[in-house]
Amino acid sequence: MNMNPIISQDYPAIEYTIWPADLHGHRFQVKLRIENPDPAGQALQMPSWIPGSYLIRDFSKHIETIAAHSLKQPDQKLELERINNDQWRLPRIDGPVEVLATIYAFDSSVRAAYLDTERAFLNATSLCLSVCGQENIPCALVLVPPKAADAEFWSVQTTLRSAKIDSKGFGFYLAENYADLIDHPVAMGQFQLVEWKSQGVAHSMAIQGCIHPIQVKRLAEDLEAICSSTIALFEPKSKRAPFNRYLFLVNAVVSGYGGLEHRNSTALLCRRDQVPQAEVAFDEKAYQEFLGLCSHEYFHAWLVKRIQAKAFQPYRLNRRNHTRLLWLFEGFTSYYDDLQLFRSKRIDLKTYLGIIADNWNAILRSPGRNKQSLADSSFDAWTKYYQADENTPNSVVSYYGKGALLALGLDLQIRNFTKGRKSLDDLMRLIWQEHGLTMNGIEENGLDTLISRLLGSGFQKIWSQFKTEYIFGTADLPLEKWFNPRLIKVSSKSLAKLEMVKLAFGIRYTDDKGWLKLTHVLDGGVAQAAGLAPGDLISSINGQRVTSSRWDKVLTSLTMDHDCIVCFYRQDLEHERMVNLNVHQTPKQYQLSVV
Repeated sequence: MNMNPIISQDYPAIEYTIWPADLHGHRFQVKLRIENPDPAGQALQMPSWIPGSYLIRDFSKHIETIAAHSLKQPDQKLELERINNDQWRLPRIDGPVEVLATIYAFDSSVRAAYLDTERAFLNATSLCLSVCGQENIPCALVLVPPKAADAEFWSVQTTLRSAKIDSKGFGFYLAENYADLIDHPVAMGQFQLVEWKSQGVAHSMAIQGCIHPIQVKRLAEDLEAICSSTIALFEPKSKRAPFNRYLFLVNAVVSGYGGLEHRNSTALLCRRDQVPQAEVAFDEKAYQEFLGLCSHEYFHAWLVKRIQAKAFQPYRLNRRNHTRLLWLFEGFTSYYDDLQLFRSKRIDLKTYLGIIADNWNAILRSPGRNKQSLADSSFDAWTKYYQADENTPNSVVSYYGKGALLALGLDLQIRNFTKGRKSLDDLMRLIWQEHGLTMNGIEENGLDTLISRLLGSGFQKIWSQFKTEYIFGTADLPLEKWFNPRLIKVSSKSLAKLEMVKLAFGIRYTDDKGWLKLTHVLDGGVAQAAGLAPGDLISSINGQRVTSSRWDKVLTSLTMDHDCIVCFYRQDLEHERMVNLNVHQTPKQYQLSVV
């Protein structure tokens, strides 16, 4: 008898077994064993979304076959009642049952599951049905190695708690409950590993997709500095991390970028040229972006995975979970991810100020900032931010980008109010103590009390204005007034002619078989005034043929504040418009420099 408290008998009452069964067809097989199904008819459910990515994704659509049988009578197939698109119900039965599903997996993002001859990756939300009513009991995951010759040298990388595994990591893992199970992504294949310790805690990065040997020493040094700095931010005295081990799972591809946070790990997607490899030239700026992604997702181990919105406790995976606080969870994280690069000396001050200015200017170029508040952007993430369309720039503001500016503005205001004695760091540590260590979720107005406790009643007027104008309102943050002029110089950015003309035109485009095809037309721009719309193909301006490769050359030839003739096609019909190239209504842009 196993005396581990997580296991009631020789094994938990719920067990998932996952086979990478068909590498060429991209199919997993998943067996779910339920020791004590509800005798009245056990319901099963596949999650509709994955925590951290706020969009209904309907993972059940990838289930190709599903069947069930009783373990007492293995040859007797049980009828599964379909309740809705992601729910099934077993018949009335006494004794353990097994459910076997075949699931297609070819999503190369960090949010779902993927399988081919090179690698396997999975989030349990994409493969593992929850046993309704039994989500809070311990469960097990058994990972079976693929039989294909292509996978002879595969191993496993995950932070799930191992119970009985082989030298490659295949075997038996334990989870405290279903929520714990889905918070540990699993990668299989061949890896290049980077290992280090930050504040005494073991960290590792497992990289797939790089053809050449990676620069292990450089990655270890940079990541150690970033992680150590972040641990020290939240626990400056004890330097204690909230985990015993942390894992970065990296998939390097030709084109892609993103990450998804988990409690003790993160899954990252990046370009191959962003990872330093031996004898391969790479862009230092691209590498800094990769480090910023690592910093961002690592910060989430505190802010999101442990400091949570009350609205997410617990996550309800069959519906949208709304909160107006994503500007805090994602925006403040976006502020700190680059700040931690600077504090850990991975970038210099000039580079850091350039990153701030780039984000600030990007938000000022977004017409949607005048229409949507940060609170509404957070609440509507499910239907607006994560379901972007051709009008998104005109109607939506990013709670990442503007949320980072809000964090910067609040930091500057706290430093000014306290004459440098306190900063946003002190607020983050207070939030950590009150809501992270306790796992007591933050209410929608939960920062009010903490800010009052930290800064006293004298700061309430400033905080009230912040909430009214910048969180629930659409006012631009006047950062130019808040920077300390003795330290940072804020000036208007001097724009080259091409930059001014592009801002005036107000379009975003893609190349479509040699044509310049509009994807977005921004409010207030010349293109909108001319009557252009998303989907239009621009053929010429002032008689000059336009393609995506010639776009800059044609724009440079135009005379500012003069009329120009734009010819374009819509639904294969030719149109011609005369417009005035007015560059005086372009949004203000800033640059930052050290005094």
